[in-house]
Amino acid sequence: MEVRSALREAMARLSAAAVPSHALAAELLLMHALGRERAWLYAHPEFGLDPGLVEKYFALVARRASGEPTQHLTGKQEFWGLEFEVTPDVLIPRPETEHVIEVALERIGAARKNDALRVADVGTGSGCIAVALARELSRAEIVATDISAAALGVARRNAARYGVAERIQFVETNLLDAFAGELHRFDLIASNPPYIRRGDEFALQREIRAHEPEIALFAGDDGLEAYSPLIRDAANLLRTGGILVLELGYDSLAGVRELLESAGAWLDIRVANDLAGIPRVISATRL
Repeated sequence: MEVRSALREAMARLSAAAVPSHALAAELLLMHALGRERAWLYAHPEFGLDPGLVEKYFALVARRASGEPTQHLTGKQEFWGLEFEVTPDVLIPRPETEHVIEVALERIGAARKNDALRVADVGTGSGCIAVALARELSRAEIVATDISAAALGVARRNAARYGVAERIQFVETNLLDAFAGELHRFDLIASNPPYIRRGDEFALQREIRAHEPEIALFAGDDGLEAYSPLIRDAANLLRTGGILVLELGYDSLAGVRELLESAGAWLDIRVANDLAGIPRVISATRL
């Protein structure tokens, strides 16, 4: 079977299975099976594929058609221009989460990018936020927390891949619980916490609902279960003038803003929208 025929057949099968972005999924899976880039596929449409490789490719296509995320099949996802290892133990990094990095860097300011900052990434998952910040903040010391030991293993490997593991301390804990009682430890705390209401579970795509870790997705009946303790503990752990940056769920802005405003510990509360115009990141300065 030629490359073009394999792609055409895979796209048809994935489309019939109602797979989102089916053409892209077919390309990514063939790139993975061949170990080639997209440009190579389209420069060599007549290339004959070994029967064993064809079998391997369509086995991947069948798994994608059944709902397994493409990222779990290829084991990788791009974030902040970097390629991250992903497994079913971690949330797949989304482009929207890049706004967390953008807001954090904006609020720190160019003048402080090379300072010896203390940073926390809460609920690090794949480590994408911690690694991206470590790459952007050349002297920062970062604490990356997660309740999942398996997730921390993935994050460690990603940090090692990009040469920043020596500046990241990985801590197995729920949110910031490991630092209870400590004061004024950090200059920046960033997080993409769980924020999906339990009642919204069946509104999610099957890829998310069936294959990504529940503990990284769901946050009680109101979607605010993680925000409340996170905002409370950040108020103690941030230094005066320290910055808190949180990703928002699609409808969590009002509840999170109320938590910040009612705490009496925050000023300069700002909201940044994503490219679709949805409020995506909220940030504030510690009084």
